[in-house]
Amino acid sequence: MKLKLYVCLVVLAMIVGAVWAGSLALGHVAGRASVLDRLETVLLDLRIHIKGPREAPQDVVIVAIDDQTVAAAGHYPVDRVFLTELVDRIRDAGAKALAIDILLMGKSNEAADAGLATALASLPTVIAAGGQFPLERAAAVLVPAPETELRPFEAFAEAASVGLVNVSTDAGGTPRHIPLIFKTDQGLAPSFGMLAVAGFLGAPPSVTAEGIRISGRVQSLDLQWQQPLNYYGKGGTIRTVSAQSLLQDAAAAKAALGGRLVLLGVTASAVGDRFSSPFDPILPGVEVLSTGIANLLDGSVLLRDSRVRSFDALAAVSITLLGMAVVVFLPLASATIVYLLLLLGWLTVVVICFNQGIWLNAALPIAASVPPVVALAVLREGFEWFRVRRLVAAREALSRFQAPDLARRIADDPGFLLVPREQPVAILFIDLAGYTALSEKLGPARTRDVLKAFHTLVVNEAARNKGLVLDFMGDGAMIGFGIPDAGPKDAADACRCAFDLVVAVRGWILASGLDAEIRDVRLGGHFGPVVLSRLGHENQQQIAATGDCVNVASRLMEVGKSRGASIVLSTALTKAAEVGGEMLGMPPRREAVAIRGRVQELEVALWTADEAMPERRALSATN
Repeated sequence: MKLKLYVCLVVLAMIVGAVWAGSLALGHVAGRASVLDRLETVLLDLRIHIKGPREAPQDVVIVAIDDQTVAAAGHYPVDRVFLTELVDRIRDAGAKALAIDILLMGKSNEAADAGLATALASLPTVIAAGGQFPLERAAAVLVPAPETELRPFEAFAEAASVGLVNVSTDAGGTPRHIPLIFKTDQGLAPSFGMLAVAGFLGAPPSVTAEGIRISGRVQSLDLQWQQPLNYYGKGGTIRTVSAQSLLQDAAAAKAALGGRLVLLGVTASAVGDRFSSPFDPILPGVEVLSTGIANLLDGSVLLRDSRVRSFDALAAVSITLLGMAVVVFLPLASATIVYLLLLLGWLTVVVICFNQGIWLNAALPIAASVPPVVALAVLREGFEWFRVRRLVAAREALSRFQAPDLARRIADDPGFLLVPREQPVAILFIDLAGYTALSEKLGPARTRDVLKAFHTLVVNEAARNKGLVLDFMGDGAMIGFGIPDAGPKDAADACRCAFDLVVAVRGWILASGLDAEIRDVRLGGHFGPVVLSRLGHENQQQIAATGDCVNVASRLMEVGKSRGASIVLSTALTKAAEVGGEMLGMPPRREAVAIRGRVQELEVALWTADEAMPERRALSATN
C-alpha cells in the first residue's frame, strides 16, 4: 500500500467516522429512539446502583389498597361506598391533596356514585385517566398523543381534576420518563402528576420552553416535557400506609397524612399494574407515579435537557475525533491506551455528574467512537503490516547486495559506521587459477553459471566458519572474520576456513569437470587492524574494510602463485589462531617473503592443495 493511498484512506476514514458520530449525536439531540438506548439503560442502572438508595421526601404518602384491605373488603375491585369512606378518612386526616391512581370508569349504584363524587369534591383531588396509544408507538412514546382516552365517570370528572397516568418505559419495561404534557383532542393537557402537584401547592405549575415553573423554581425537563425519573429505592421507600389500617385508626391516619399529598392506589397481589425498576423488579405503578411527583416537589428530577443532550453530542464527536487522531499519529499501543483513557475519563465524568443529579449519556460516546476508531486501527495495522512486509523484502534484497550480517546491522542501526572504526580482523582472499581461459572457452552465459556455483560454495564455507564475504571480484572473493564485531576466535575461524575452502573448491572443480581449465585455487590470509567504514557517495555507499591487512592478504595470493602454493597464511594469522585455540600443524614451508608495495619482508606459511588435505582433516578432528 503506497503512502499516498494510505493517507487518502485515513482521511476518508476520519470523514466517515465524523459523519457516523455526528449522525448519532444529532439523533440523540433530537430524541430519536435507537438501539443505543438499550445500552444506555444498562449503564444508567449501573450508575443508579453505584449511587444507591436515598431518602424519599415526607410530603408524599401512598395509601395502598393492599392484600389486607382486599381481604377485609371481601372482594376486588372494592366498591365505591368503600372508596367514599376511604376518601373521607383521608380528608379528615388532614391530607392537603389527593391523587387517585384508579380508573373510576362507568357508573354503578347511583347513590354510591353521588357519594363518591361529593367526597372527591371535598378536597383538592385528581383522578386517573389512561391513554391508549398506537401499538407501533407503545414501547417508546416520546411525543405522547393518545388515540383514545379511558376517562372516569362523568360525575367524578366534574368533581375532580383528571390527568393521564401513562409513563414511558424502556425496552426492558422500566419506566424512565413520565410525560407531563399530553397532546389530546382538546389540546395540550397536564398529566396526573402535574395536577397532583398543583393541588398540593395550591397553584398550577406553569410551562416554560424546556420545563415547568414550580413555586418560583424552574424545573428543566427532557424533550417534549418528559420528566426523567430519579428512583429513591425499592418498593416501600416512599412511605406507604395500608388503606385498611387507615380506616381502623383515625389518630394514626391523622399523624400519617396530615398536611401531605396522598396517592391512593392498588398494591394487592395479582391486581394493579407493576413495573420493573433499578431497585425492585415488581414496583407498583402507584409508587412509580409517586416517585415522579416526589421528584417534582423536592427538585431531584434528573437533569437531562437540551443542554445536557448537546453536551453528550459534543463529547461523542470530540472523543471520536480525538480517538481517531491518536490512532493516526501515535503508536498503536500508545493510541489504544490514550483512547481507553478518554472513554474511562468520560465514564468517570458521567458517574460524578449522575451523583449530582445530571443524566449524561454514557453509551453515546462509546457507540460513536468505537466503530471508527477500531476501523482506523485496523487500517493502520494493515498499513503497518504491509510496510513491515516491504521492509522485510527490502532487507532481504539488501542482504543480496551486502553480507546478511551487515544488512541486518544496517537495518537495525541506520547509523552503523557513519563514523569509521578500527579493529583487528582476519582477511582471506581466494581466486581460481585458469579462470581467464575458461571464460573465453565457455562464453558469458555458461561462465556466469560457473561463477555463481563458485560464489555459492565460498559463501557457504565462509558462513559455516563464521566468516563474512565482503566482496566478489570476478573469480575471486574477499572474506572477513571479526566483522562487524571482533571476537577471540576470528583468526582460528579464518585458518580453518582456508583449508575447508581449498578442499571444497577442488572437489567442486573435479565434480564439475572443470579440472582441464581450472588448475588450482589460491588463498592468502593475514591478521591485523583494518578500518571499517562507509565508502562512496552520500546517496550510494557500501561497507568496506581497508588498511594494510587487506592489502597484504591480497598480495599473498601472488606469493602462492610464484611458489606453487594454494594456501599462504601470514605468521601473524597463524599465531593469532593459536591464541584463539586453533593448533595448526607444522607447515610444510615457512618463508620470509617480499610483499609488493611493502619494504619489510613478511614471514608466511605455505601449503599446496595436496598438503592442505591432511591439515584439514586434522583440524576437523580437533573441532
